[in-house]
Amino acid sequence: MAAKLVTLPYFASVVLTCLVVVSVSAITSKKINSLKLTKQVNSKGPYIGLLTVFPPEENAFLGTADFKPNPEHPFVDLSGRRYRVGTIYGKKVIYVRCGIGMVNAAAVTQQMLDLFHVAGIVHFGISGNINNSMSIGDVSIPKQFANTGLWNWLNPKGTVDPDDVAQLEVGKYNVPKGDGVNLLGKLSYSPEQLFSVSREPNDAMTLFWAGVSQHWLKLASSLEGMELEKCVNSSLCLPQKPKLVVGLKGSTADIFVDNAAYRDFLYKAFGVSSADMESSAVVMTCLSNGIPVIVIRGMSDLAGGQSGENAMDTYGSLAALNTAKAVLKFISKLPGYNSR
Repeated sequence: MAAKLVTLPYFASVVLTCLVVVSVSAITSKKINSLKLTKQVNSKGPYIGLLTVFPPEENAFLGTADFKPNPEHPFVDLSGRRYRVGTIYGKKVIYVRCGIGMVNAAAVTQQMLDLFHVAGIVHFGISGNINNSMSIGDVSIPKQFANTGLWNWLNPKGTVDPDDVAQLEVGKYNVPKGDGVNLLGKLSYSPEQLFSVSREPNDAMTLFWAGVSQHWLKLASSLEGMELEKCVNSSLCLPQKPKLVVGLKGSTADIFVDNAAYRDFLYKAFGVSSADMESSAVVMTCLSNGIPVIVIRGMSDLAGGQSGENAMDTYGSLAALNTAKAVLKFISKLPGYNSR
C-alpha cells in the first residue's frame, strides 16, 4: 500500500507534464500555421491597415457590407485577435479590432506592422466631444494627438518639472471655494519619448504632440462636406445635421472622460476637441516605424458636458456609423493598393 502511495504523486506529475507539453505544442503549431498563412497573405500586398477598438465600431464598419473578404484567405488569427483580409472598393485592406486602451492599441499596431505587408494605417472609432463647436454625430479627423495620461502627480507644494506641458491644481476645483488646499495636490503633464527608425537606436526625441501623416491629412480634407447620418432610427434623430471636420487636435489617455470640469480643463489647457483611449498610441507606434497614419473619430457623447446621463449608449451606434462612412470614403480616395 505504501508503495502505491509513493507512486501516485509521481504519476500525477507525469500526467500534468504531458498535458502542459501537449498544450504548448498545440499553441506552437497553431502559431506556426498562422505565420505560414500570413506569409501567403503578404505575397499579395501591400495593404491598407485598418484598426478599430470595440464591437459597436466593428459592427458599424462590417455592417456597411463594403468590406469584401478575401475568398482564399479571409482571415489570420494571431495572439487571440482576428485579422480580416479583404478589399474595399477594390483596394486591399487588412482589418483588426484591437480592444480598449493604449496598451492594446500599441500592441496590435506593432504586430500588424511587424507581421503584415502594410504600407499605412487608418485608425478609427468613436470618441468624447471636448469642443463646444462640435456636436454628437460629427466626425473629426485630427492633425495631432497628445497623451494626456502621462502625469507627474505632485503633493500640494510640489514643484512642477519645467519640461512639463501643463498642470492641473486640484484645489482650484474645491467647492464652494476654489482656492483651498486639497491633499490630492496637482498633476503636471509630461511629454512622450519617441523612438524612431529615423533616429539612432535608443536616441529618443521628446514630443507632446504626435502628428498624423500630412499627405493623408491633405487628402482627407476633401471629405469635408460629405453626407453623414442624422438619425439612429426613425424615432431618434439629432437636432442638427452632422459635419466632418479636418485638422483639430485630439487627446488620448487610459481614462473614459465623463466629467464636465475635466472636459473644460482639457479644452483650455490643450485645445483638444476629442478624447479617446487609443489614438495617440496608434499614431506614436506608426511614427516609430515610419509608416503613414491617419485617425478618424466620431463624436458619440459630450465627455461629461451633458446635463444628464452620458449619451454614448444612445448615440454611439450613430457615431460609429458616421465614422465608418468617413473611413470608406477616405479609402476610396487613396491611390494604389488595388487588388490584382
